[in-house]
Amino acid sequence: MNRILEPELMEDEDQVKAYAEADFDIPHNQFITRLDHFINGAQFGGVALDLGCGPGDISCRFASAYPLSKIHAVDGSEAMIHFARQQTPDDVNRRIRFILGMLPDVMLPQLSYELIFSNSLLHHLYDPQVLWQVIKKYSKPGTHIIIMDLLRPDNIESAHALVSTYAGNEPEILQRDFYNSLLAAFTLAEIKQQLKHAALDLSVEQISDRHVFISGVIPGAYFNKWT
Repeated sequence: MNRILEPELMEDEDQVKAYAEADFDIPHNQFITRLDHFINGAQFGGVALDLGCGPGDISCRFASAYPLSKIHAVDGSEAMIHFARQQTPDDVNRRIRFILGMLPDVMLPQLSYELIFSNSLLHHLYDPQVLWQVIKKYSKPGTHIIIMDLLRPDNIESAHALVSTYAGNEPEILQRDFYNSLLAAFTLAEIKQQLKHAALDLSVEQISDRHVFISGVIPGAYFNKWT
């Protein structure tokens, strides 16, 4: 099945509200658990970069899991950033800086980061190299990279089955968005080719019937700040 693009940004208020209120507890917790395992449970105390933060749920989970950390969280949707700023709990709000801006042109506060992560951004991008080149631009030797995203199913029937299984009880608008996102996602082979083109040596692993986990460390001097 060929890729079918969906809009890069979620800007409709009803769409944003439905997405923000959806139950992503299992995949988002899985993301943080895998991230923690990848950095060997170290007590990260640097500044992380969250690309495509949406309504800020994963940024908040990360900030709660790593109380010594700070996060710069970026999204191109003004509605998403507004929601994130309004809904972020006070106990982590002071450590998260939400930044409105489109990749790759957004101006970030730092030249590089010790940790760059992203969840469910890649499939929104018309050009996937935007993500990989931004990662390269804001990395340095030792930067940890953690990406999780959807995988495109083999056919329309499989896409409908995934929607029924994982979003069957969600509002119609969320079911539609999930379906469109599945059709816009990439395959494992496509992601591996993207990374080869970007000259990024990252591990690509299918971790569920709908998710891919991409991880690695930018080569060079290893950071000792986390231990």
